[in-house]
Amino acid sequence: MKLKKLTIGRTELPGNLLLAPMADVTNLAFRLLCRQYGADLTYTEMINADALLNENRKAIMKGLATAEDRPFGVQIVGNSPESLREAALFVEEEYGPEVIDVNMGCPAKCIIRTGCGSALLRSPELVYRIVSGLVDALETPVSVKIRILEREEESLEIARLLEAAGASTLTVHGRTAGQMYSGNSDLRQIRAIKNELSIPVIANGDIRDEESAENALEFTGCDGIMVGRAAMGNPFIFRRIRHYLETGEKLETDPQAQQFGDFEAYITLLEEHGLLSSINLRMHAQWFTKGLHGSRHIREKISSLKDANSIIELMKTSCKEKA
Repeated sequence: MKLKKLTIGRTELPGNLLLAPMADVTNLAFRLLCRQYGADLTYTEMINADALLNENRKAIMKGLATAEDRPFGVQIVGNSPESLREAALFVEEEYGPEVIDVNMGCPAKCIIRTGCGSALLRSPELVYRIVSGLVDALETPVSVKIRILEREEESLEIARLLEAAGASTLTVHGRTAGQMYSGNSDLRQIRAIKNELSIPVIANGDIRDEESAENALEFTGCDGIMVGRAAMGNPFIFRRIRHYLETGEKLETDPQAQQFGDFEAYITLLEEHGLLSSINLRMHAQWFTKGLHGSRHIREKISSLKDANSIIELMKTSCKEKA
């Protein structure tokens, strides 16, 4: 069995499958669905520390967590040690997550322009100040998510620095910021970082099915894997990977029925938690139909619909037709 228990901070997880924090994706409803299918730890969407301190906190934190969504992590982004510390203290007091994660890997230009995300990796001294300041101020364990740098030694330097600063866990996406999501995730650099550190290291990037999950764990020797874009519209991926790692066998499923059924379950959770009006439902519906045989015409119809009710009715009708 390749599925292993993973300890992050003070929390022992039953397995080592994590859902990546993704903006406009990992809302509460989606996290709950992934958790039902076997995700051992889920992360919130990225929260901007400055926005949290200066804007409508109630709107930003809407639907952040419930008792069913445990254990969970909150990811924050920023470039000021002071703002990040104040925002993290607020999150800790109000929501008590099992871990607070610092985003040092986002490659989006709008994030990098502000000196946040992967831009921080070019400022090792600031990286150390941010993480050590959070560790000193918080009772909650602090994790960090990074991307690799062009040279392996640069990546190792940052990784060693983060461990020295007190990070409890490090997640490594095996692409550089410049690659965005092109090319392949470099498992060799992830393995080098894992071999260098004593804290848990999580592999991220190109984990899209059972084989890639197994390969990432075996090749890198990492303590866990984090699934990101492959879970968008496909929360069932956690059930598939978990079953494969536990038994060595693949689940026999009907992708068409599964994803349409999951969309219905997703809508129900969005409604239960008052989140339906907070998301771009058209975009999410597109994800749940992506790659399915004969779904092109459904996706075209979705693009022309303007209100949530019409999208829901179209998807429900499609679910029944495909059942």
